[in-house]
Order: sequence, then C-alpha cells, then structure tokens
Amino acid sequence: MARPMHRIVYLESGALIADLRRPAFPHTWTEHVATAQADVAGRLAGASIAVVNKLRLDAGTIAALPDLRMVAIAATGYNNIDLDACRARGIVVSNVRGYARETVPEHVFALLLALSRQIGPFHRSVAAGRWQKSEQFCYFDYPIRDLAGRTLGILGSGVLGDGVARLAEAFGMRVLRGERKGVTDLREGYTGFDQLLREADVISLHCPLNDSTRHLIGAAELAAMKPGALLINTARGGLVDEQALATALRAGHIGAGFDVLTEEPPRDNPLLAPDLLEAGNFILTPHVAWSSREAMQVLADQLIDNIEAFVAGQARNRVA
Repeated sequence: MARPMHRIVYLESGALIADLRRPAFPHTWTEHVATAQADVAGRLAGASIAVVNKLRLDAGTIAALPDLRMVAIAATGYNNIDLDACRARGIVVSNVRGYARETVPEHVFALLLALSRQIGPFHRSVAAGRWQKSEQFCYFDYPIRDLAGRTLGILGSGVLGDGVARLAEAFGMRVLRGERKGVTDLREGYTGFDQLLREADVISLHCPLNDSTRHLIGAAELAAMKPGALLINTARGGLVDEQALATALRAGHIGAGFDVLTEEPPRDNPLLAPDLLEAGNFILTPHVAWSSREAMQVLADQLIDNIEAFVAGQARNRVA
C-alpha cells in the first residue's frame, strides 16, 4: 500500500541557516520564515508534521490540529510543547540532540575569556583614544584574571556540560559538577549545590528549564557566590531571576555572561538597561551560542533524519 502524502509545515525557517534537504518520501513542504504565535494554528491546519523551534504548541493549539501526527523540534529544548497533550493524541515529538557539543562550550569560553580579560572595556577605551594618550606602552585600567587555577562549577549534566569541563581542564581549571538543588544524597563525583556556590570562581549553567529549575539562581544564590565570581548562562533565561541578577551586577558583587533571556526577542527586561550593557562586568549576546555554521548544518541534517525515521515507523530522539 502506498504511503500517505504527508503535509509538512515549517514555521520558523529563518532561525536556521543551513542546507536543509527535503525528506525522501512523498510530501508537500510549506515554509514560513517567521510565524506570529497567533498564527500557529492557522498555518498548521491540515499539517501532519509540524516543524517548530521556539513557538508554543499548547493543549488548545494541539486540539485544533486533528491531522497532526508529529512535531519535529528544530532544537534541543522542548518546554514550549505540551507533551502531555501530544501523548494523549499519540503525536510523536522528536528533538535534535548533540549538535551543539562544540559550539556552545566554545561560546561559554568566549564569554568567560572576554570577562576575565576585560576585552570589552579595553577595546572601548582604545576606541575612545585612551591608548593613544597613554604615557606608557600599556595601561592597567581594568584588572585581568587568568583562568588557570580557578574553579569552574557546572550545573547541568550532558554533552554540553561535558564539553565545558573538557575545555576548562585544558585551561588548567579545577572543575566541580554540581548536584541538583536541595539534594543531600550526592551522586559520586558531584558537589553539593550550596558548596559549589561558595567555592566556584565561575558557574556555568546547562540545565533544562522546568518547574524544578525555574529561578534556580535567585537573590539568595547570587549572594552566596564568591565576590567577583562569574555566572555564565547559555542554557535558558528562566534559570536565573533576572531582576536579582541586575541588582547583583550593579552592586559589583559578581559578573555575568549571558546568551539567553526569559523572553526572546526581549521587550522589557532588566538586563537590557543601558548601564548594565555598558558595564565591564556583564556581556549579553542574542541567543547565538548554538549557531555556528557547522552546528546548524548538523542540526538541519538531524532534523530531517528525525522526520524520515518517523515516517518509516522508527521514530528517533523522542521526547513524547
């Protein structure tokens, strides 16, 4: 019996720059560079396979799509999909895994090095003419710290945390893997959450965002960090209480390098305040840690692999 003709709708193709091959089975392909949240249900009407990245598919939207059989996520995170609603309907949900194992750890260290070596402040001072007026061949307006000998705490396991640990060890850093918050029965090789906060010179977040990790780092946790410590977040914005972080940054208690915010694109976020964006202890990039050309091509290939596997009856990378 001939395979059914699948209708595939890709709602956010502008979020991926890669050579995206078409699946090797009968199908129609509709692609939208971007989609407003209010238009999701309308654009997916009649689709059997939806390709999404950050758009929400909640229970109401899923109920309005009787033809939907698969959600192919063009990312690793899936907190934007109502998995319970998909399971109740037998809708397969697959994500993309491991594609950022090199690019995200490298971005973590780009942020870490830029903060530790004061790259931004020194560059801006040169642009303002400071070096040209210096009485010596260099000047020491901003303190520089080496990474070697410092302690890096990693919160969140998986390939990204492993990649960060590998680079940290190459820089001569001591690495602590943090146990889950509130857990007293420590896994072998893990450091208690509170102890990690106290000891780490740098904390890098690699956790999924869910009810147990939302605001994992709040005012109390920031206050418990060592003075001058750095907080790096390339995972999810909601892991950190952003208002509390803004307060800690203004106080000069810690520094931070972030690639993510709670709402993206951001509209009204305390971390977008001009004084913070111009400060030497804070760097913010627009959710690009994942997006090297190499990583995006791996993502694109795996995305289509997931769709083809589903149609072949061998669904892979399932989260529902």
